[in-house]
Amino acid sequence: MKILIVEDQTDLADALAQMLNNEGFITNAVYDGEDGLYEALTDTYDMIVLDVMLPNMNGFDILSRIRKNKIGSAVLMLTALSQDEDKVRGFEIGADDYLTKPFSKSEFTARVKALARRSRNAYVPDDLSFGNIVLSSTKHEICCGSQSIALGTKEYQFLELLMINHGIIIPKERFVERIWGFDAETEYNNVAVYISFLRKKLSAIGADISINAVKGAGYILEEKK
Repeated sequence: MKILIVEDQTDLADALAQMLNNEGFITNAVYDGEDGLYEALTDTYDMIVLDVMLPNMNGFDILSRIRKNKIGSAVLMLTALSQDEDKVRGFEIGADDYLTKPFSKSEFTARVKALARRSRNAYVPDDLSFGNIVLSSTKHEICCGSQSIALGTKEYQFLELLMINHGIIIPKERFVERIWGFDAETEYNNVAVYISFLRKKLSAIGADISINAVKGAGYILEEKK
């Protein structure tokens, strides 16, 4: 399970990330409201741990935006605000749980695990479609009409990111962070290699979409003209 942590106290954010990593979760921590919104909108997370008081954009506004964009990630809100009306507001705009600071390590991990169990039980994977291609999240294959072709794990992750964000340029750095992680020493040439693999498979299956390079910027998935 992949979890986004949006918390402007860097020491706390990093400590929470380490706690969850020790429990077997994959985490990404950001320290600014606008960065949190960008991450939530452009990547795929099973859960978001979201502070309320953030620079540039508060947690309530972030939550409202991601729900308007049909993002169903489970959201655990963190706040120093203890008034009932603040909690009610969070629940009304789509929070799944609420934790008031200060909190203990054991309470935090217990809340995350409980929310993860509920989310996992309720989650039904959806196939992604764009153009005449369907990407199967259960079979890790692409389908076009009656034809299908299997994808390797990283090929699937590349195409999933491209299809979720079709029409948007994705930098090479984004692929590396999303697929290999922030601490990976992966060379950016590996991104081009996997893009090449995907292009060949899309062509073989008769796709009417293509992965186009944007010089100096990254890659974009578009319908063929």
